[in-house]
Amino acid sequence: MYKHIVVAVDLSHGEAGKALLAKAIQLLDEGGVIRLLHVLEDVPSYIAAELPRDLNDRRQAEAKVELGLIAADAGVTVESEIRTGAAASQILQCAEDCGADLIMIASHRPGLSDYFIGSTAARVVRHAQCSVLISR
Repeated sequence: MYKHIVVAVDLSHGEAGKALLAKAIQLLDEGGVIRLLHVLEDVPSYIAAELPRDLNDRRQAEAKVELGLIAADAGVTVESEIRTGAAASQILQCAEDCGADLIMIASHRPGLSDYFIGSTAARVVRHAQCSVLISR
């Protein structure tokens, strides 16, 4: 069905990432590629000044290990990527950069304005140039 799938993973909800990857594997064409993406939110500068200088490097290294654990034993080509910035915009940019034909994202903890899907998922749906699958 799909040749290039971006699976956006929030590592603070580990099991949701594994479930999304399992669904992506079912939807992937033979020879297709899954890109497992985690976005690290920027730390505001007034907070960053009080944190250790290597904190961002440590966050990246930890995220890389966790993505590797999720992708282990997938049985298909899974590329992992970590980006920094606003989650929705980085997910959309990643999809554009790799020519994705599907973005998969989990929705959780909706606020009042985005009751049915979470705010990041809502932004991705509104602005994506490809299909988007939201998992609950």
